[in-house]
Amino acid sequence: MVNRIQAEPIADRFDHLLKIISSDRFLNQEGIGNEVPFFIAPFRVKETTEMEQAIKQLVNKLRQSGIEVLHVNLYDLIVEMLNNETNDWQWCIENETKHSKPQLLEYLRGVVGSEKVVDAISQKMESADFKVMFLDGVGRVFPFIRSHNILNTLQKSAKAQPTLMFFPGEYSHSLEKGASLDLFGRLHDDKYYRAFNIYDREI
Repeated sequence: MVNRIQAEPIADRFDHLLKIISSDRFLNQEGIGNEVPFFIAPFRVKETTEMEQAIKQLVNKLRQSGIEVLHVNLYDLIVEMLNNETNDWQWCIENETKHSKPQLLEYLRGVVGSEKVVDAISQKMESADFKVMFLDGVGRVFPFIRSHNILNTLQKSAKAQPTLMFFPGEYSHSLEKGASLDLFGRLHDDKYYRAFNIYDREI
């Protein structure tokens, strides 16, 4: 069920996110018990372009307040990884029309699978001084990277600071079906239970 704040315009959600993330309660991981400090910020798919701009503005606002953000766009990260693999990104561009989608999917999963992506994120975490990590670009890396796989693997190393994933779809909870990340509001098979909807948070 979508709460009131999540249904508000992006500008109002921006203000909510800024207040929550700037709070000591959020940064000190208070009120989450022994759970990993993972949060989801769902948004409607049609808002993708606006949300991308809002994320950049949010990063800038937080940094101006002395809260350093490690901002990882999964699509940009994968392009970076492919370029580091003997220019595999150029190979993908040149061969996209020469291979079937299943063949390309298998190739990409071999070169930039979830575990390798998480390793790359972990390396960025080790070399950065930050208070909160943002993950976005989830929709752009589907289907060879699935958000629940990233979160499941990342929870082993991302415990010291909160992680916020911006998610194009719905993060739903129910007693009957548990919790799931419903990408684009249509794909209902990505079960993930250990994140909090950030729009449910209070200062």
